[in-house]
Amino acid sequence: MPEAPNDRLAATLVPLHPPIARRWSPRAFDPAAELPRDDLIAVLEAARWAPTWGGRQPVRFVVGVRGDDTFAAIAGLLRRGNRYATAANALILLCADEGEDDRTRLYSVVDAGAAMTNLVIEAVARDLIAHPMAGFDVAGAAEAFALPPGLHPLMVVSVGRLGDYSQVAPEIAERDSRPRERLPLADVVVNEIVVLNQI
Repeated sequence: MPEAPNDRLAATLVPLHPPIARRWSPRAFDPAAELPRDDLIAVLEAARWAPTWGGRQPVRFVVGVRGDDTFAAIAGLLRRGNRYATAANALILLCADEGEDDRTRLYSVVDAGAAMTNLVIEAVARDLIAHPMAGFDVAGAAEAFALPPGLHPLMVVSVGRLGDYSQVAPEIAERDSRPRERLPLADVVVNEIVVLNQI
């Protein structure tokens, strides 16, 4: 089992920006670690400055820090399989304002994905770990935080420090020890390009 996230570098055809290559989704958070205020603000700023369709900026966050009522409320919304995240330093509910038409609704989700990606890459760059999760009570989140109609909760992102795998449940250690896998690049580029044939 890795002792640190950078022990699980992505296998790529060419080198990547290090925080991208080091990014993965651990489940073992250190329940005693502290999260500096500047690190939390930085991951939110990174998300805020993600690309956004037409400059709409539809992404909104509900931020809970371990020990506060918001954290407890978000933690209570997690499905059983995601309860490991209650050991994180912060739980961030990421929402998107779906707007008034289908096109806006579609691109609000694209913007949310971009914001999530920026957030987790900035976390890795700061030697943190982050794990996005879809397993939570969506309707309960909208109710708990009195979200206005059209502001749709999409995911919860847990942020913190990597924990000790000897202290986590065996099923978490087993899942996190599995090899990192992605489809080959040639399988996800739908047209045949010369550069792939030369590698």
